[in-house]
Amino acid sequence: MNGDKFRKFIKAPPRNYSMIVMFTALQPQRQCSVCRLANEEYQILANSWRYSSAFCNKLFFSKVDYDEGTDIFQQLNINSAPTFMHFPPKGRPKRADTFDLQRIGFGAEQLAKWIADRTDVHIRVFRPPNYSGTIALALLVSLVGGLLYLRRNNLEFIYNKTGWAMVSLCIVFAMTSGQMWNHIRGPPYAHKNPHNGQVHYKNILGLHSSDAAITMGMVLLNEAATSKGDVGKRRRKNSMKIMGIQKKKSTEFVQGNISRVLGMAKKKTL
Repeated sequence: MNGDKFRKFIKAPPRNYSMIVMFTALQPQRQCSVCRLANEEYQILANSWRYSSAFCNKLFFSKVDYDEGTDIFQQLNINSAPTFMHFPPKGRPKRADTFDLQRIGFGAEQLAKWIADRTDVHIRVFRPPNYSGTIALALLVSLVGGLLYLRRNNLEFIYNKTGWAMVSLCIVFAMTSGQMWNHIRGPPYAHKNPHNGQVHYKNILGLHSSDAAITMGMVLLNEAATSKGDVGKRRRKNSMKIMGIQKKKSTEFVQGNISRVLGMAKKKTL
């Protein structure tokens, strides 16, 4: 939507419908990754309303890109993107008509709840089916089944303690990582500091990766402490090996020199 359409469908009275507008910057040169993610959720919400059985002319969705409507951004004093605003049928937008993206996030469900509070229009979000998990599970089952079929005469690897220990460690690291926390809790991508107004992006993945590293360090320390053999004996054994190698090399060097001297003396005698 450009400036002319914005003034025609939103600013020009009278209107008997509400308008939800997403102010964004989707051009590649803007490099706004958050805008792309928010746009995907916004499209899911708009399509859910469009194909809903409760669809009516009381609510419409629109989008304004910064490169196509710079004057609109300046007119509304919008300094960041993405921004979601509700334009009611009558009157000017209030403070609550601007969606609090930093505090709530930009999920389609959160947007639908906010729209219901502002317009009394309830939208049931329908997400497109994602078959990637089903395909990955089918490939995994096929791979495991094929491996068991090829090794059907030798299944001793199933009782390998080291293999099961590695699998257990992988599961532990996956469960203690930040990605699992994000998947369960669904936190907002960023939050705004109420004191100074700065926006901070959450990096739970990096934060909890340190927990996984600490866990791995504790496992290695425990393995080193419970390994068989005395530390002093292992050191002396390694020292003896090094001395044996050096002694063997010295003997070979002396024998080689003696052989060369004897060979030269034999040639002179002849």
